[in-house]
Amino acid sequence: MKKIYSGFLFSLLFLNSINAQEVLPKGLTQEEKLLLPNYKFTETKRTPAPTSPVRTSAQWEEVEYLVIRWTTQYQNIQRQIVQAAVKECKVLIATTSENTVRTYLTNNGVDLTNVQFLNANTNSIWIRDYAANTVYSNDVGERALVDWIYNRPRPLDNTLPTSHAAYVGVPLYVTDTSPNDLVNTGGNFMSDGMGNAFASKLILDENKTGNSYGVSAKTEEQVDKILKDYMGVSSYRKMTVLPYDEIHHIDMHMKLLDEETILVSQYPEGVADGPQIKQNIDYIKNTFKTPFGNDYDIKWIPVPASTTGAYPNTGGAYRTYTNAVIINKTILVPTYRPEVDEPALAIYRQLMPGYKVVGIDVDNSGEDLISLSGAIHCITHTIGVADPLWITHSKIKNVNSSTVPVEAQIKHNSGIAQAKVFWRESGDIGFQETSMTNSVESKWTANLSLPSTSKKIEYYIWAQANSGKSITRPIVAPDGYWTFDVAQLSVEDLNSKNIEGPFPNPANNKVSFNLKNVSGDIHVSIHNIIGQKLSEQKINNNDGTISLDLNPKWSGVLLITLEGKFGKVTKKLIKRSDLN
Repeated sequence: MKKIYSGFLFSLLFLNSINAQEVLPKGLTQEEKLLLPNYKFTETKRTPAPTSPVRTSAQWEEVEYLVIRWTTQYQNIQRQIVQAAVKECKVLIATTSENTVRTYLTNNGVDLTNVQFLNANTNSIWIRDYAANTVYSNDVGERALVDWIYNRPRPLDNTLPTSHAAYVGVPLYVTDTSPNDLVNTGGNFMSDGMGNAFASKLILDENKTGNSYGVSAKTEEQVDKILKDYMGVSSYRKMTVLPYDEIHHIDMHMKLLDEETILVSQYPEGVADGPQIKQNIDYIKNTFKTPFGNDYDIKWIPVPASTTGAYPNTGGAYRTYTNAVIINKTILVPTYRPEVDEPALAIYRQLMPGYKVVGIDVDNSGEDLISLSGAIHCITHTIGVADPLWITHSKIKNVNSSTVPVEAQIKHNSGIAQAKVFWRESGDIGFQETSMTNSVESKWTANLSLPSTSKKIEYYIWAQANSGKSITRPIVAPDGYWTFDVAQLSVEDLNSKNIEGPFPNPANNKVSFNLKNVSGDIHVSIHNIIGQKLSEQKINNNDGTISLDLNPKWSGVLLITLEGKFGKVTKKLIKRSDLN
């Protein structure tokens, strides 16, 4: 009994001390490790999952609030964050010393128009890990926040999402009660906004049998179900933890820039976590597709060493550039020293044209934030806007046609009034515009008719809701835009594009072709794979479609040649025998 009482007394004393303590590391202190066995992480609030399907916002979507917890020891870093963020959104600062913070920001030239204060006490600066994530019902409907159990014995941090939800006036869903008592952290979670999320396998370790938090044991399937029910995550991609990242949070080495692009930290060959990171990225590339069914576009950004050349495996801090935060049209990136920072910032500018890229030093003797194993993403979080105008689009890759289809999913809770594609040839000043058509539900399409001499096209999508709200994607357009190259086609390539088919392929008894911009009689000949002519005929092209009967005795690969005023095109067909 005495031992239990002593442990309880220690817990009370420690919790009281950290309430007043300004700085705790991102990981556990020695005192916190001793506290873990007797600390109660679970609650009995029993917050059921949302009743409607929900979608978790992506980190590049519209932001209404940037949220931070003010910390005197790192106020210069936080001042720079606030100074950049107030130009993009509201900034909500949790502090019990509002007047002191107001005075500091004002004396340092920060416009307080968009700064708001929340009178709330917290234990640590690492708000990314313990603040809640924004979700929307039915993709763009009611906004809510989802909060997990924070994996640190820091009770004030763990309850801050309650204050955020009350301040903004939105529902809060909490995974704090068995069987949904899920331990998780924001630094180890990344959403693409379309039902896919990424994490390290820390999420499984912290919720498995014998975990350190007293939560109910869960299989991977059970963890996935909680993420599906509370956050709409249908594909939860988990990677092996890194040997030199003691926190095991993926935001220290990777960042989703959009639905199909992943920026990844790159160590020198064989150094520190470089080999495991490469294995993890290969696993993602080889196992999963983007929401649009494409391969992920992996971009690499070099990791800086210390001034003495040290990396995490030789005593260096975990310096990376991926621990950045996107706030509407601005990206805040951790920096270390100019000679290594400038090439990294240039990579961001190249990959995210039109965004304002702001570097903030987290590695100096006065405010050495990176020594605590965190940077800019770790000390910030966001709350999405109340009425998102949501545009998702699979970026056009290189094309070899003068007619280019553009497709996007566009949603708003008031409905969509109109949508357009703005495009121009690279080097032109003004954009041309092509109206999009609402084809099916939220799907909008358009066909760009490009000049035959086009080589590189720059474009963006614009939409306006029935409410009058409008937005572009990329959100920074027209300063930023997507690009694609147009290959110059030979006459035969152009003809081939104008003759679609054969349909079906493979075929049994009949095939058809669709003809675009093709007129006049067409001479059709069919050969087998060794060059023997099997048939030939002349067909009058009346309605843009021709059909061919196939001899039941033919089988295997056939070559169908179509000739006319347009030139000559050969198509390949696989012919099934009647026995198939």
